[in-house]
Amino acid sequence: MVERKKEMNPNSTISFLAILVITSVAGCENNSTDLGGSPDWLIPRDQIFDGGPGQDGIPALLNPAFTDPAGATYLTDEDLVIGLRIGSDVRAYPHPILDQHEIINDEIGGAKLAITYCPLTGSGIAWNRVLDGAETTFGVSGLLYNTNLIPYDRATGSRWSQMLMQSVNGPLMGRTIKVTPVFETTWRTWKEMYPQTKVVSQNTGFNRAYRVYPYGSYRTSPSLIFPINNDDRRLPRKERVHGVIVGDRTKAYRIGGFAQGVDILNDEFNGASLVVIGSSGKNVAIAFSRTLEDGTVLTFSPIVDALPIAMVDNEGTQWDIFGRAVNGPRAGSELKAMRGYTAYWFAWGTFFPGAAIH
Repeated sequence: MVERKKEMNPNSTISFLAILVITSVAGCENNSTDLGGSPDWLIPRDQIFDGGPGQDGIPALLNPAFTDPAGATYLTDEDLVIGLRIGSDVRAYPHPILDQHEIINDEIGGAKLAITYCPLTGSGIAWNRVLDGAETTFGVSGLLYNTNLIPYDRATGSRWSQMLMQSVNGPLMGRTIKVTPVFETTWRTWKEMYPQTKVVSQNTGFNRAYRVYPYGSYRTSPSLIFPINNDDRRLPRKERVHGVIVGDRTKAYRIGGFAQGVDILNDEFNGASLVVIGSSGKNVAIAFSRTLEDGTVLTFSPIVDALPIAMVDNEGTQWDIFGRAVNGPRAGSELKAMRGYTAYWFAWGTFFPGAAIH
């Protein structure tokens, strides 16, 4: 959560972060952050930390400019993007942009969404921007809980825990947010699947070094910048997992545990039948319910080299990565997305202690 007024080279960024880590850790035992707003929080006040730049110090984007794949010269094939498809509207929101802005307020296929991304927990989730029938936008509050982003909505000033997907302070405290499934993968994979995709342009109106990862070695180092309240070391801290929430239990699926190509896992968890589409080679996982509205429980098998079509069910219907039946007996149907998202393991471990690991 470090605001950069000017473009920084990688070495200066790493040095600045080293200073931030030292000062943050030194202040952990006596956190006196002025939280402002309502004094009532659903999360422990003494575990909320000031990320540094203050409210809107990291500027969220609104209706950003887009380009086609040929125009996205700032991206490498291995950069991760958050992909969305609603109707015929296909868009990619790259990590290199989100690393520096964290929230993009946009409208995709008529849906008013906020793509929220926390670079410190590696969690990307698309939120509905319509609250109580009124459209709003989300901004970066500058506060962190368990080193995770706390957005605020500009309509009410309520603060929200990104990973809890719930308002934790303000007039809407206790409200859960409606989410839209995203497909997070490499830029290479996304543009191969959807060559017509739009992708956020680096012409954001801000002077940022989008070609430079702003947090040094953070993605690969086990080190954290801010404290967490439960350090679960069953997996490496920065391993990417896709977690699902079913009732009062959670389960994490290691992206590195899937096959290189498209892998399909039919699973049962806490009374729910689900299917996980995963690929270690494409750095992705996404989960859907296997139970249809009519009560039918499907079983899936992978389809090789056909993305975005990913799997076929036991009735012969083929489904794409967004859980849409593209041909077969149930063409036009959609699977219900499981409530979950991809993030670093340490984040799942601290927000959901005791989470099951597949």
